[in-house]
Amino acid sequence: APLARVYAQHRNDLPNPYRRYAMGPVWRNEKPGPGRYRQFYQCDADIVGAPSVAADSEICAMLADTLETVGIPRGDYIVRVNNRKVLNGVLETMGLADDTQRDAVLRTIDKFDKVGEAGVRELLGKGRLDASGAYIDGVGLTDDQAAPVVAFLTSRGDTAAATLANLRDAIGGSDVGAEGVNELETMAELFDAGGYGADQILIDPSVVRGLGYYTGPVFEAELTFEIFDEKGRKRQFGSVSGGGRYDDLVKRFTGQAVPATGVSIGVDRLLAALREKGRIGSNPLGPVVVTVMDRDRMADYQAMVTELRNNGIRSEVYLGNPKNFGNQLKYADKRNSPIAIIEGGDEKDQGIVQIKDLILGAQIAQNATLEEWKERPSQFTVPRDQMLAKVREILATHNGETQGA
Repeated sequence: APLARVYAQHRNDLPNPYRRYAMGPVWRNEKPGPGRYRQFYQCDADIVGAPSVAADSEICAMLADTLETVGIPRGDYIVRVNNRKVLNGVLETMGLADDTQRDAVLRTIDKFDKVGEAGVRELLGKGRLDASGAYIDGVGLTDDQAAPVVAFLTSRGDTAAATLANLRDAIGGSDVGAEGVNELETMAELFDAGGYGADQILIDPSVVRGLGYYTGPVFEAELTFEIFDEKGRKRQFGSVSGGGRYDDLVKRFTGQAVPATGVSIGVDRLLAALREKGRIGSNPLGPVVVTVMDRDRMADYQAMVTELRNNGIRSEVYLGNPKNFGNQLKYADKRNSPIAIIEGGDEKDQGIVQIKDLILGAQIAQNATLEEWKERPSQFTVPRDQMLAKVREILATHNGETQGA
C-alpha cells in the first residue's frame, strides 16, 4: 500500500515501468515463532507498470539469485510459482455462485500443506476431526464438486510440461483458467531460457498464499533444509519470502488500472536461516576498539579509527574514562570486539602499535597449553604503517571461522 500511494502521487514523474526496492521495519499482529517476529525488517522489490509476466519471471529470478548470493546454496531453497487465475478457473468449473461458499473453499485450499489431500477432501465435504479431536464442519460439497479442487492441488508433475498439462485438465473449459495456465507456461519458458532449473524455480499449484490479494502469478521462496524448533523437533525452516501480481492495488488510489508485481523478503527470518546454516555467527563480531593510553593524544587515536573506517573496517575509540586499562578491555569484550589496538607513549616513540587479538586470546585462555600459548601469542607489535594490513588479516581469519562454523 505505501508503494501504491507513492506511485499514485508521483506517477507522472516516474519512469514507466517503474522498478524500485526498499528495506525497513514492518509490523504484524501474529503469533511469534522461530525466526518470526511481530516487528521485523522486510526488503521489498517491485515493478509497476509492466503487464507482461516477464516482469513476474524477473522478480522470481532475482529472488533465486538473491538467496544464493547471501549464502543459501542451490538445493537448500525453492521458489514456487502458481497463478490466481488458474484457481479462479477451477472455482468457475465447480459452478460455485455463492461467495460465502467460494470463500470457504479458498480457506480450505489454504490448509492443504497442513492436512494434505485427504484432509482437504474431508473439509470440502462434511468435515473432519482435527489433531485435538475437535470436529470441524466442512464446506458441504459433493465429491464431484470437490474433484476440480483436488485435481488442482495435486496437479504437480515431474516436469513443468506435465504440471501444465494437469492444470489444463483441472480447469476444464474456463477461459480465465486457460489464461492463467498460459501465463505459467510463458514463465516456465523464461526460467528455462535464463538457466534456472526446477531445483531453483518450480511451477507448483500448491502455492496458495494471499489468493484473495493477488490477481495473477503468486510465488514464495521456501528454505528446504531442516532445523530444530523450540521443542527440539525437526522441521523444515519454511518460507522466507513471498509475492505476486497485484494489478488492482494501485487502482484504489488512481482510479485507473495499473499493473504491478513484487516480492517481500523477511530479512530477520533470512538472517535466522543463515545462522542455522553457519553462514553468519549467532553473535556477530563487534568493532575494532582503539584504546586510549594518553588523554592528550586523542587526535592520534581518532586518526587510527579514521584509517580503519575509510577501509571498510568497523572501529571506534574508547570514550569512557581511560584511567583503568582493564575497563577498556572489559568494554571491548562486551562489544564483542575482535581486536583491541594499543599505542602508549613508548609505542608512539618507536613507531609501533600493539594489536590484541581478543578472540584468539579467549580461545587460548580456554583450551591452549603453555607451549601453544607461546607459539600463538594473542598480543604482538607491528610497525604503525602495517596496522591496517594486520587488522585485515586477523579479521579475515575470524570471519572465515565464523562462516565455517
